[in-house]
Amino acid sequence: MQLTTNPIQSLCIVGGGTAGWMAAALLSNIYQGTHIKITLVESPDIATIGVGEATVPSFMAFLASAKINPKEFIEASAGTFKLGIRFDNWYQQQHSFFHPFGKIGRSLDGHDFYQLWLKTLAQGDATRLMDHSPAAIMAEQQRFALESQLQNTPLANYGYALHLDAVLAARYLRKIAQLNGVTRIESTVNEVVLDPRAFIESITLSDGQTITADFFIDCTGFKGLLIEETFKLGYEDWSHYLPCNRAVAVQTENTGAPAPFTVATARAAGWTWRIPLQHRTGNGYVFASQYCSDDEATQTLLNAVDGKLVNEPRIIPFVTGKRKKIWHKNCLALGLASGFLEPLESTAIHLVYKGLVNFIRQFPDKDFDPLLEQQFNARMDKDYVEVRDFIILHYCTTQRDDTEFWRRCKTMDVPESLREKINIFRQRGQLTYSEEDLFAASSWHSILDGMNIRPQKYHPLIDVLDGAKLAQSLTQGKNAIRDLVMQLPTHGEFINKHCAINK
Repeated sequence: MQLTTNPIQSLCIVGGGTAGWMAAALLSNIYQGTHIKITLVESPDIATIGVGEATVPSFMAFLASAKINPKEFIEASAGTFKLGIRFDNWYQQQHSFFHPFGKIGRSLDGHDFYQLWLKTLAQGDATRLMDHSPAAIMAEQQRFALESQLQNTPLANYGYALHLDAVLAARYLRKIAQLNGVTRIESTVNEVVLDPRAFIESITLSDGQTITADFFIDCTGFKGLLIEETFKLGYEDWSHYLPCNRAVAVQTENTGAPAPFTVATARAAGWTWRIPLQHRTGNGYVFASQYCSDDEATQTLLNAVDGKLVNEPRIIPFVTGKRKKIWHKNCLALGLASGFLEPLESTAIHLVYKGLVNFIRQFPDKDFDPLLEQQFNARMDKDYVEVRDFIILHYCTTQRDDTEFWRRCKTMDVPESLREKINIFRQRGQLTYSEEDLFAASSWHSILDGMNIRPQKYHPLIDVLDGAKLAQSLTQGKNAIRDLVMQLPTHGEFINKHCAINK
């Protein structure tokens, strides 16, 4: 049997912003040494939508895959470190909980830590689950250090991500991509030309240029110029699960040292975010227009922010859901062009990276085997559903009934996939998930515990362990975490010393 190759030789990314320049930076690094030519076309008059300013730990993997120096990136994007998200007023008013990155506790003799903790609860120990999370305690004390400094210590299993200025981040990624050989064209698309197979053959620009390529990546935001306006594939609307459909965003001056976590505060018709950067703070209110007008939302946000306004508030409408196909023929959608899940768990940039990772795995040649497209779309469908269900979890488990919005959430229709997961957990704290999932057991445990959902019992095999020794072991672990955290520099001190913004 003779092997044949028909390699792709050109890629055209349509649209810049965070998604476009992430794609350009990563692909130009991955395919260095090949004959693949990458061109990016971006409009001069479309601003980056500034809601993707927080990330999850997979973003550090993106930087590594793109061979980007994290220190340089943080300095260039005014970044701060993110150890997790604090949720205020979600379960009830005046109640807070934390979703930390990394693991919670350590297994013992092969037994899952959460099950160990449940047994100590049954024995009368009232220790918080978060006391066993290095990231949660670091966040609580506003301390920080890098993984390399914490290896072989009680803090070794923490995780972190970044807060970033989306405009500055895109600008830095553009520089990296262009150094890697990406050609940037500043223009707008006037026409998309299809070939006889209904593949994209070329795009015609407003300046008269025609760009041909073997494959096109759509990063044109909500409108989906290629994936939707050209192919009309349709959109899977998830508004019946997640009714928030608008956001108002504003930037403010900092009033103190930036905290190493995002704050998500439940409000009358949705929730507000606070994302601390080195040079300013990003704020926003994600709300449901059925229960709140734009003016009311803007006033709610302005009443909640600290510091002087840096810009005027702006309204961002959206429809929660995803494209029915994210890869179609020779077109891949990324970022807002592929779908939108509200930024409650900061998953937008993760889904861009996951889309790129899955695309690289299934990277086609010019024969465009449809099986590659099918496998990619099946994987991305699972990723979007996983994130959707995890976000719904925050709403459907509330005990708030003080507004019409929260009464709706409390009694909302829940996808069968999520209902089954919660029901299994309620039995004895077990969860089903795959290694490909973004949210591991510790993340689910954090939200479920924060929303006061506890299993009826623990796994019976835990009873092989001596209860008194188990309690002593967990107490020692908790104390070791806290003692070491108090020796770390503050988050502000760490940034000032190692990665202060370039001015």
